Amino acid sequence: MEHPTAPTARSIMTRRLVTLQPDMALLDAAALLLKKGISGAPVVDDQGYLLGLLSEFDCLRAVASSDYEMDRHDTIETVEQGMSRDPRTIGPEVELFAIAHEFVSTHMRRFPVVEEGKLIGQVSRRDALRAAIELRRKMERGKTGYPDYPEGRNPIKNYPA
Repeated sequence: MEHPTAPTARSIMTRRLVTLQPDMALLDAAALLLKKGISGAPVVDDQGYLLGLLSEFDCLRAVASSDYEMDRHDTIETVEQGMSRDPRTIGPEVELFAIAHEFVSTHMRRFPVVEEGKLIGQVSRRDALRAAIELRRKMERGKTGYPDYPEGRNPIKNYPA
């Protein structure tokens, strides 16, 4: 019997994202993150190409570097100046277990999903966990062709913390 593959980033990713433009004022971007209740957002250009990520941490780093001196000229004022560049990304066909491994090994909260350089979605820790629980429940109900794993080898139940 052929076994189906694990869910992929494409099937579990969030497609409707809050995105930021590089020329946006950093404080406006921080206010938007707070308003939307999110800890970070992808930064994209006008064509949808991923340029970086802006997180709460990046915003706090900008605040800390400014020392609250409004007359300084070296303060970080735009999203482009404050964002993290070259973020770790995943492709749309990366499987759930590889995504979970990346979350555990990097302590990232989210991975942008990129296809041909363009942002097409994002997988958060919560998205991956939700998919793992759903997959496990389907396996328990016998609704997938997944094999029974030997004792202690189930990749969801016994994934190292």
